[in-house]
Amino acid sequence: MANTATLDDASERRRVRAALLNKVCGDEDMFALGSSVARVVQMASSDDQGTHDLAYYVLSDVALTQRILRLANTVKYRTASGTSVTTISRAIALLGFDNVKTTALAMLLVDALGSSEHVYSVRVELEASLCASLVGREMARHSFYQGAEEASIGALFKNLGPLLVASHAHERYREINALGAGARHTPAQAAQMILGCSYDALSEAVLAEWQIPDVILRAQRALPEGVLKTALNRGEWMRQVASFSLDVARLLAHGADPAGSAQAQALLARYGTALNLDGRQLDDLFGTVAREMSALLQSMNLEPLPRPQEDKEGERGGLPNVLLLATLGNGEEEQGSHPSGKPKNARELLLAGVQDVTQLRASGQGKVNDVVRAVLETLYTALGFRFATVVLRDPRAGQFRARVSFGAARAGQQAGFAFSTVSSRDLFHLAMENDADLMIADAASPKIRDLLPAWHKTLLPDARSFIVLPLVLGKAQLGLFYADRAVPAPEGVPPDETALIKALKGQVLAALSGGA
Repeated sequence: MANTATLDDASERRRVRAALLNKVCGDEDMFALGSSVARVVQMASSDDQGTHDLAYYVLSDVALTQRILRLANTVKYRTASGTSVTTISRAIALLGFDNVKTTALAMLLVDALGSSEHVYSVRVELEASLCASLVGREMARHSFYQGAEEASIGALFKNLGPLLVASHAHERYREINALGAGARHTPAQAAQMILGCSYDALSEAVLAEWQIPDVILRAQRALPEGVLKTALNRGEWMRQVASFSLDVARLLAHGADPAGSAQAQALLARYGTALNLDGRQLDDLFGTVAREMSALLQSMNLEPLPRPQEDKEGERGGLPNVLLLATLGNGEEEQGSHPSGKPKNARELLLAGVQDVTQLRASGQGKVNDVVRAVLETLYTALGFRFATVVLRDPRAGQFRARVSFGAARAGQQAGFAFSTVSSRDLFHLAMENDADLMIADAASPKIRDLLPAWHKTLLPDARSFIVLPLVLGKAQLGLFYADRAVPAPEGVPPDETALIKALKGQVLAALSGGA
């Protein structure tokens, strides 16, 4: 493998962020969304021209016009007006300039992202964004800051990072959720481990690309842990409101009445002093936002979606069903011992490996070989394999060949672990062609045996469970990690371990790509 200099920590974050930005902002639809968002955000409410511009913008979109009028004619607003609202000018007067402006922004997100292939996950994040904007609007109503209405926009975009990852990098989205599911990692920590940057940093970077004003950009930044103090200025207050709004939205999404719950008390303890909230005011806020959220979703014709089955979420059209079931992420938590030899503290060992490899790359001293070896050693020890190797493409020989290995009798096994780059539709080629990480719990299964190539059956006849992690950049199949045991591994791989394994593989891919 060629030597490739690694980047320092700041450069690595810039690289990952640049790759994500290129993916979420590089296509025409996202560019158009960014342009539209910037145009609406920059409309000022201080004069008649701003109102005219907003009305003109809404009227230029028939669907948006219908939604704004439908919202203006919901029970809350129609009761206030007494008669049906039929013009956008009257809707702006009734709903308020900033309310219509934020609603228009929310609908831009719904229209641009709501039809995503991963519609359920995107819808969850869209609703969190919409709900957060409503919380921000309620907080602005009681603020003495001039221009406080912008808090609703800051709150709307606070969830932009998860929304874009759910839409444009759904596998990474699932990995982050899995890593955070055990409450061992915050969403920010999980995103940092999988993406190389936090969701907040991604949101801020995308908004900067869209040329959104600085006060809204700064509102996306993470707050310190613990009890917050009263803000010293409007910018800091908006930052607190954006974070609070998303936390409230997440709590309301659980469905049950949160008033008086332990989660509500935790919110009050963290934000109460800073935002001048007491328990009664927080409970009132929950009720108000829940009612307004229902009206907003109704105005958008957003019907509740049934939760999809996990096997539908993870479909990979090019894989046989038996390999779909073997893709990493399908295992469940297992209590007790693992007869396969897998350590009980595998998650902790994998996490330590991720931290070591991250530091190795950040130091600028770890070359590609060092990164690959460190990841291979982590997989070998953390998951209790008897043999582990990394296989890389050798273009001159027209083969994938094992380059480094750990474990018993590795010399002979490493030398024999080679196969043609020409696809034969066996398990290894299928894994690379579909970029599917596999955990084979029992290789003696007839369906799995049928997919194993003859060379593997000859070289490792007693392999009863193994893992295959393809190394694919774009469409280039660079090779794979392979590790096996001589016994079955029915315990599987739980989601938090899966996320860490993928994070390790991601470090190798970043090193192989030269950090570009």
